[in-house]
Amino acid sequence: MVWLGGLIVILTFAAIIKRYETRMVLFLSGILMAVLAQKPWEAFTAFQKAMVNEGLVPVICTVMGFAFVMKYTKCDAHLVHLLASPLTKARAILIPGAVVVTFLINIALPSAAGCAAAVGAILIPTLMSAGVHPAIAASAVLAGTWGSAFNPGNMHNPFIAKLAGISDPMVVIAGHTIASVVGAVVVAVALTAVAYIRKEDRGYEGAALAQGEGAKFEVNIVKAIVPVVPLVLLVAGSLGKLIPSVPALKQIHAFTVPEAMIIGVVLGFLVSVRSITSQDTSKQFFAGMGEAYASVIGIIIGAAVFNEGMKLIGLTGALIEFMKHSESIAKIAATFGPFIVAVLSGSGDAATLAFNGAITPHAKQFGFDILPMGSTAFLTGALGRSMSPVAGAAIVCAGLAGINPMEITKRNWPAMVLAAIVVMLILL
Repeated sequence: MVWLGGLIVILTFAAIIKRYETRMVLFLSGILMAVLAQKPWEAFTAFQKAMVNEGLVPVICTVMGFAFVMKYTKCDAHLVHLLASPLTKARAILIPGAVVVTFLINIALPSAAGCAAAVGAILIPTLMSAGVHPAIAASAVLAGTWGSAFNPGNMHNPFIAKLAGISDPMVVIAGHTIASVVGAVVVAVALTAVAYIRKEDRGYEGAALAQGEGAKFEVNIVKAIVPVVPLVLLVAGSLGKLIPSVPALKQIHAFTVPEAMIIGVVLGFLVSVRSITSQDTSKQFFAGMGEAYASVIGIIIGAAVFNEGMKLIGLTGALIEFMKHSESIAKIAATFGPFIVAVLSGSGDAATLAFNGAITPHAKQFGFDILPMGSTAFLTGALGRSMSPVAGAAIVCAGLAGINPMEITKRNWPAMVLAAIVVMLILL
């Protein structure tokens, strides 16, 4: 029965790689394993529990609602232009700077494809007009689209927090901060080195593209600040927990993610009140929440059924027993399992949720804690997606640069592989 479960899992990820609908594939695979285990109703129970997950649904939905409002009010565009404009004045930092700017903006705008579109529309033509090869310009933007690792509403941060019995996803973020920052630096430096070695960091003569509206756009500093406000509130409210040795920090109100995001929505409306209405703002916020439930929570629900099926058919227990005998096996599985599937499928979410739902709760049996093991799977899945030629963000970047997405993968794979190894070495 266990081997049959293993075959179903392989076929599941093969179907995801073939671009079949992720939620459907995970759900049906979980149901099939539960049926084979003669316990189908337990899979439906897992479905129901995931639907009303109090730790995940409010967090993820309010973050997406906030992102929709930021796009509608154009606060996101002001932030992008504010951070991108210094790059045009310093050629030496064009490529690594583009990676870092995209990374930072992706924290506030957590959708990889959305961030790639917003940032890429400005940075890719800017880099090309400065003589950077189109493929490197596109690679620089795609390479930064995993900055959402620092966003508390990214589905994986609250998911890992729940596994560890923690209510505040900021604790998860604090745990992987060093690994994420070092990983981002490795990516920026490695991609710059690739550009230099390939002699694509300058001299591109086909840069007929103008810098678009970048030169004409007038940044409103107040609007540019609004997308960052919820993150500042969350960090400030978590300082008391993260630095308990300073009593004064405990007096700061510990904002929840929904509180911070709603405050951000209100501020977005107030700074745009002359051009939008409260009714439209409300519609955008709830449209974003609905999109979050359909696109993000839907995957979590499918993964919950899939994980329950793995458990019922005995596959989870068998994998745990197998990994108990070697820490290195657990390290490699947590690092390169999600990474490889993400490269092939264009999404790190399914593989990461499957691994973290089934294996990470038993991390102590392999000699690790839940937080570092869960974060390793999360970050490496995001890194794998950031070099995938079939990821939505990659297709957006390639379209803006006028190239084949495979050209991006050829250039940023060394950076992503190195960063994945660095993350593993730091966290595990």
